[in-house]
Amino acid sequence: MAFISTFDMFKIGLGPSSSHTMGPWRAAQRFLERCRTLGVLDRVTRVRTELFGSLAKTGRGHGTDIAVIMGLCNEDPVVCDPARIHPKVAEVRASRRLPLAGGREIEFDYAHDLVFNSKTSLPFHPNALTFTATLDDGATVAETYYSIGGGFVVQEGDDARASTSAEGPDSAPFPIETAADLLRHCKENGLSIPEVVWRNELSVRGKVEIHEKLARIWGVMRDSAFRGAHTPGVLPGGLGVERRAARINRSLLGEAGDRATSAGADEWVAAIRGSARDFEKILKWISCFALAVNEENAAFGRVVTAPTNGAAGVIPAVLLYRICFFDDGDRAVEPFLLTAGEIGAVFKKRATISAALGGCQAEIGVSSAMAAAGLAQTLGGSTEQALMAAEVAMEHHLGMTCDPVGGLVQIPCIERNTMGAVKAVTAAHLALESDPAKAKVSLDAVIRTMWQTALDMNTKYKETSEGGLAVQIPVNVSEC
Repeated sequence: MAFISTFDMFKIGLGPSSSHTMGPWRAAQRFLERCRTLGVLDRVTRVRTELFGSLAKTGRGHGTDIAVIMGLCNEDPVVCDPARIHPKVAEVRASRRLPLAGGREIEFDYAHDLVFNSKTSLPFHPNALTFTATLDDGATVAETYYSIGGGFVVQEGDDARASTSAEGPDSAPFPIETAADLLRHCKENGLSIPEVVWRNELSVRGKVEIHEKLARIWGVMRDSAFRGAHTPGVLPGGLGVERRAARINRSLLGEAGDRATSAGADEWVAAIRGSARDFEKILKWISCFALAVNEENAAFGRVVTAPTNGAAGVIPAVLLYRICFFDDGDRAVEPFLLTAGEIGAVFKKRATISAALGGCQAEIGVSSAMAAAGLAQTLGGSTEQALMAAEVAMEHHLGMTCDPVGGLVQIPCIERNTMGAVKAVTAAHLALESDPAKAKVSLDAVIRTMWQTALDMNTKYKETSEGGLAVQIPVNVSEC
């Protein structure tokens, strides 16, 4: 069984799409490394990138072209300044020169060297791209990559497992392919879900590194929510979508929020903890958290893929709910993330986390299931109740289509994060009040159903913007 780490499921990067932005970005970097390995990087005079299928159909709206250019410049999405992305791409396009791997400049013609081949889909996966490097003697080097969801990338001819952590062992101490495997390990060893996952992570890295990585993931999640909750204005892309999280945050916190804003993210969270906790306000906060993260994502901000960028707001929203409105919230961060990450890994192994392959049930549905399990686990639920929470959350996302208006991760994507977060909270509390022994549907059964639904779903409802809401609203999408 392939090992998928929590840190494979949660990746720090940039919006707006893990499959259409982060994946192609990483693929471009991998192609550079391939050329370097072959000893020809210094001989490359031109690179042509051809996008296929869903990457071509919605690539401009999702920033695929921007990601490819940044990747070929060997900028790192984990650390690069988001404010520099658009100016850098504009400079490359205007000068028609690209600093290959961040060094020597080569010719680059946007219209010629970036080809959106929307008429062709390659058989392995709808998100495909081919890089062709021309060398100084006229010879070429070509490689095809697939962005298979959640920022995972595989090269043509590789097993899909090649997309997972290079650090991972072939088999962890507790091999997990299904939810039933996870439940069995917990029962046989008297461990909780996060304890099982922790032991698997220990086969890859030390305790200190695990703590540090989890803290960093949570820090980026919190900071993206903080930035989004304090940034008004209109999102880029041409749809004229107004940011709403800042207005909601201001209405809920008032002057206390102004003071917290000037102090920083930790103080903002503290101010929320000290605010009123009636049902209506808590519900508004959950929506505010989710909106904030995905408004940042839509603006090419830094977020955590969880398990995708389009669904990046669900898990931070539910985790912030857990932290802000329960007295022991701070202690919930690590077990929440470990639990959620493992549930996401099972979905990836047994179904998909790619909207291009499975519709939005593979993004918002999976993120909601992950968050529901994490919440149930950290509120004192049993392993069975945590798995039940994940099942309930996914059950009520089955069949959800992906139909982004204008190919942008905005309508209906941003609001869907609020719905996924609220469903996760509901599913967790429902599971905590239920006897899983009496449940009629298992998590594995709902995952199998989700996969079958994905296979049966019409392609026009899978991130192609050819059906659903996407064809109801006329738009003029800008390229940058």
